[in-house]
Amino acid sequence: MQSMPKRFFKLADDVNVPHRWHLDAPTNSRGEKVDEGLFRRGVPVHITDRLRIPVEIAGKALDFTFAAVGLPVVHVRVASMFAELAPEDVQLFPVDVEGQPDQYLILVATHLIRCIDEEASRIRLWTHEDGAPHMVGRYASVRDMRIDKAKAGSANVFRCEGWIGPLIVSGEIKGALDRMGATGTRFEEV
Repeated sequence: MQSMPKRFFKLADDVNVPHRWHLDAPTNSRGEKVDEGLFRRGVPVHITDRLRIPVEIAGKALDFTFAAVGLPVVHVRVASMFAELAPEDVQLFPVDVEGQPDQYLILVATHLIRCIDEEASRIRLWTHEDGAPHMVGRYASVRDMRIDKAKAGSANVFRCEGWIGPLIVSGEIKGALDRMGATGTRFEEV
């Protein structure tokens, strides 16, 4: 019996949850903002400082939220699921979320995979005419993104080389998040 091909999804923050909170960029123990981009590069991160995340707009706490610009922050029960189903694919950093007694963690995808299906996606590459010579040939935009599932292999959580914005998860991870009723998640199949 042939197995079904693995499915993958872009996991995003559901900004349409009514009365939800909005989180700001993390700060270190000295109160200085930490570059959230450091956590979105698709590679392991080396931080020893305990981070704090201020609440930008108070509201309903969610199990999955993007702090600042695309930094995944997850409730401990969601973090436990990622640690169980994708231990080789993620790093989890405990973080103090302002005013929250529950434990939250920053979720880092530690794999960067060159797997965007350029034929099936709507790709625009940087050109010389764009005036940024160091960017020529790189992705300027990726719409209706599709990935080459064979290139993604057995990974359950990753970012795409060349277009690191989206956090990609397997159907197994999506199913686990759905079953636990995790709040704040939005999925789009890629």
